[in-house]
Amino acid sequence: MKTFCGRANPTIGSMEWLEEGEDYDYHQEIARSRYADMLHDKDRNVKYYQGIRAAVSRVKERGEKAIVLDIGTGTGLLSMMAASAGADFCYAIEVFKPMANAAVKIVEKNGFSDKIKVINKHSTEVTVGPDGDMQCRANILVTELFDTELIGEGALPTYEHAHKYLVQEGCEAVPHRARVYVQLVESKRMWSWKKLFPVRVEAEDGEKILVPPSEMENCPGVPSVCDIQLNQVPSSDFTTLSDVVTMFSVDFSKPVQSASTYYRVQLEPVKSGKAQIVLSWWDIDMDPSGMINCTMAPYWALYINPFQWRDHWMQCVYFLQNEEPVLQGEKLLLTACRDEYSVWYNLQKHKADVHVESPVCRCRAHLLWNRPRFGELNDQNRTRQYTMALRKVLKTDSVCLCISDGSLLPVLAHYLGAKQVQYFVLFLHCFFKANHLEDKIKILEVRPELLKPSHLEDKKISVLVGEPFFTTSLLPWHNLYFWYARTAVSTHLASDVTVLPQSASLHMMVVEFQDLWRIRSPCGICEGFDVQTMDDMIKDSLNFRESKEAEPHPLWEYPCKSLSDPQEVLTFDFTRTVPQHCLSTEGSVNLLRKGKSHGAVLWMEYHLAADISVSTGLMQIPNEKGNCEWNPHCKQAVYFFSSVIESEILSDPTAVTYAINFDTKTGEIAMDFKLL
Repeated sequence: MKTFCGRANPTIGSMEWLEEGEDYDYHQEIARSRYADMLHDKDRNVKYYQGIRAAVSRVKERGEKAIVLDIGTGTGLLSMMAASAGADFCYAIEVFKPMANAAVKIVEKNGFSDKIKVINKHSTEVTVGPDGDMQCRANILVTELFDTELIGEGALPTYEHAHKYLVQEGCEAVPHRARVYVQLVESKRMWSWKKLFPVRVEAEDGEKILVPPSEMENCPGVPSVCDIQLNQVPSSDFTTLSDVVTMFSVDFSKPVQSASTYYRVQLEPVKSGKAQIVLSWWDIDMDPSGMINCTMAPYWALYINPFQWRDHWMQCVYFLQNEEPVLQGEKLLLTACRDEYSVWYNLQKHKADVHVESPVCRCRAHLLWNRPRFGELNDQNRTRQYTMALRKVLKTDSVCLCISDGSLLPVLAHYLGAKQVQYFVLFLHCFFKANHLEDKIKILEVRPELLKPSHLEDKKISVLVGEPFFTTSLLPWHNLYFWYARTAVSTHLASDVTVLPQSASLHMMVVEFQDLWRIRSPCGICEGFDVQTMDDMIKDSLNFRESKEAEPHPLWEYPCKSLSDPQEVLTFDFTRTVPQHCLSTEGSVNLLRKGKSHGAVLWMEYHLAADISVSTGLMQIPNEKGNCEWNPHCKQAVYFFSSVIESEILSDPTAVTYAINFDTKTGEIAMDFKLL
């Protein structure tokens, strides 16, 4: 049996479907999962254990046998907690076969095979009865089905089915209830992730202002939640307009309804401002009294310190459809609408009919640009750098071609005096129209490799520009598609063509992460239970088929300390076509600071023109303590060293050697690091 997997192909600038063996898909799921992160979540584990012990005790005090149903058991940890707490029997359900097999081994290794039955099915397929998967209905329901949004992993329909068919009426549930909290804020930074702001360009004939089209301005966007590490957003980046209020709650010990519905609360702003963003998070009570509480609250709403770092549960940013001016003390109605899997918000000043239909993007921009891309396009400093670089290379007779996805560079080029501007992307037509540029910028309805002289009216391109940015790129070097596209159109370029950026370079730096290392670090023993089998499974999957790969992470959310100076390791010359041979380099970096060498961070820098460069990674040289400031609009590549994955104990390394190879046939970069 074969599996088809989508992979970004930097040589063609799009996703391609590759045939992989049947093992590939699940190895990827295991390798990139957050199992290790959850097992390292001490706060979560301790409180689940406390809640399970209390639930088993309550059932036993009633003189009943404690029969536990654990849906989404994963490693079997919660079932083992229940068995250890005195449960008579546990049914542990896990739909993912490799995970279910691992749970069987872990349960056996910890001596609970006679108390725990692992069922490899979706919970909706489980049967109850003498010949069924379960002999009888359970009277304790234990689950961990939650994501950052609480309901995004299908918790509500799963609970709804379980109450109908798998558990007794009035069962104990761990967790017992969940509450979703909201807070209204104004934040230019977060609002820039949803809206395209007017762009100001200093042209020779005065300032030009590019305005987004009305269909983009009034578009509701997409319903998918923006989940981030809100604890990394400084308080100076937002203004709270309301107190924190409870939006809705769910009692898991009673029948749950998954049908679409809405909840409404009255807010009274504590400050006047522009309501733009709803911040949200949840907590869970593990017991009916609420004494055992696990909260996702961010630092300004949390009264205990230090807070538990987590990556499997974060906080939510929701965007209102339009910003709404609000006055301190005026009464507002905030409505949360939800379906089975997602939540969205509306703010009204007067009671109005509620439309529970999920918002749909009408302008296409929210489908093609992700939130960081909106932030990048709204970054006026970045726009200024491109403007300065374009000024250096454009002439009044320049024939300009732009190769980038959804870029505003064609508009900048036109305003800065280019005679002719051509562009490959269709969806910005409405943007050009809104700014009366539809007859100034020509959209080419072909891919670069299919470009013909007739498309260019037999003119040669004198200036080729790109950001470069492509929507299919996952890792920093995937945007090197610009180089391949430049190569594809080389016959259409003038002999003295100017290419902007003229080159790019790959940079790397060795770092110690404050917390991110946990997602790859083995757990070993978790709350007294041996989960080494899970560690081995993750390690095997990370090493499956290939050596470990770098993975993308937005490092502004994950603080780290530099242990080495940043180092340029490879360069790519865009003034020439892509070479046939691979580009390779090897060397070493000295470690300047004491710390744990968790991994290497890699990023690209684009050299636009003399003395003008744009970094997708490090924004400035780290200070004496090694603190790093990362580009907030891009994901950087992180290569975790084997010492993190295998929990090796090393003496303090003094240097790290590297070998990096860019395969020009595939556009991929292979790398290897060794600690000395």
